[in-house]
Amino acid sequence: MTEVSQRESVRRNSAWMLLSRLLRSLVAAAYFALLARSLGVSGYGAFAGVCAMAGILAPFASLGTGNLLIQAVARDRAQFPRHWANCLQTTCISGALFTGVSMALARFVLPSAIPVTLVLFIAISELIFVRLLDGAAMAFQALEQLRMTAWFSFLLTFCRMLAAAVLLLMVPHASPLQWSELYLASTTIPACAAIWFVTREVGAPSWGERMGSREYLQGLYFSVSMAAQSIYNDIDKTMLARISGLSSAGLYSAAYRIVDAAFSPVNAVFAAAYPRFFQLGAHGIARSSRFGRRVLGRAALYSSAASIAIWFAAPLVPSVLGANFRDSIPALRMLSPILVFRSLHYSAADALTGAGHQGLRTILQLLVAGLNVGLNLIIIPRFSWLGAVFSSVVCDGALAILLWIGVLALCARERRVPQIVPQDAAVRA
Repeated sequence: MTEVSQRESVRRNSAWMLLSRLLRSLVAAAYFALLARSLGVSGYGAFAGVCAMAGILAPFASLGTGNLLIQAVARDRAQFPRHWANCLQTTCISGALFTGVSMALARFVLPSAIPVTLVLFIAISELIFVRLLDGAAMAFQALEQLRMTAWFSFLLTFCRMLAAAVLLLMVPHASPLQWSELYLASTTIPACAAIWFVTREVGAPSWGERMGSREYLQGLYFSVSMAAQSIYNDIDKTMLARISGLSSAGLYSAAYRIVDAAFSPVNAVFAAAYPRFFQLGAHGIARSSRFGRRVLGRAALYSSAASIAIWFAAPLVPSVLGANFRDSIPALRMLSPILVFRSLHYSAADALTGAGHQGLRTILQLLVAGLNVGLNLIIIPRFSWLGAVFSSVVCDGALAILLWIGVLALCARERRVPQIVPQDAAVRA
């Protein structure tokens, strides 16, 4: 593929991802508003706290097999059947194991008022079926057919929006447990449909070949990296639920959810460019980081504009979600700079991963995850959700700085010792 055709492929895939993310954001906004109105601030806090705990365990449910699939298939299409089988098999076994782990952890990290059945249903959804759907989406991402990757994500959000609408119509003031039943159903259906479609369109899994020890080690790198990302993104919601109560967790989670939604277009661009990072990274960190800076230019421009828009639009939150979410206004405004920080650390992180420096990326993410937990333990008991906001902003900024320092240091080393290309190529969390 020529340089021009590669750029055209990235633009085409970006367009598909942006279109899907736009539609998904609209549907997600409706889903979020319906759910928040149905559950209320405390009920939404309970749901968000359980989801955050499951999200931290989720990367280990697939052991990085989806990321390994992208790495292998992006370079050799013939590797698909073996990696597709490993992805399905590992996710089912490991996901079931970590569902049990989540049930045990819930007794210690979540408020006792949260029902065990709620934890079980959300854990099955997030640790098995969402991970299977992610694997199906990654199969098409590896082939740079992001049209299907985009629609798989949209399908999940659409099914959840329908489930939330059904909940509000049937039970205007529902409990989190009632919602968890519909949540599980709305996750299972699109996951099964996606697996069937990938197998039909791309190819059947080949069950005879197992992953080697080196591949399992790489998969572990991916899992730890993604878990670290989940910790500094989500652990504060679980800690708020435990330390400050479900209402604090609910209003903070609502604000954070809006920031996540605003970042969707940038996420789409990086998802479309992701295979390209591997292709350029095979020639060294300088090539992948140069590409990362090019993508960052557009991402930072949007993120800055979106941060300003969030600041001025924040007062609309109670009108959409309900009056009991009024305290989400200052939380949303204070969280808005995270959009810019994320653009910075996504570009650096993908440059490192594409060039085979996943180990360094993982270490830096673990450092920031540890910083996030430490800050939350000190600040949340005293300042509640304000402490969680402060910790999130500080940690996202710190991660952006650390990752770019790592990229620049490796580029300098590569200039001194040319053609150093590490072997442990990896994939983004």
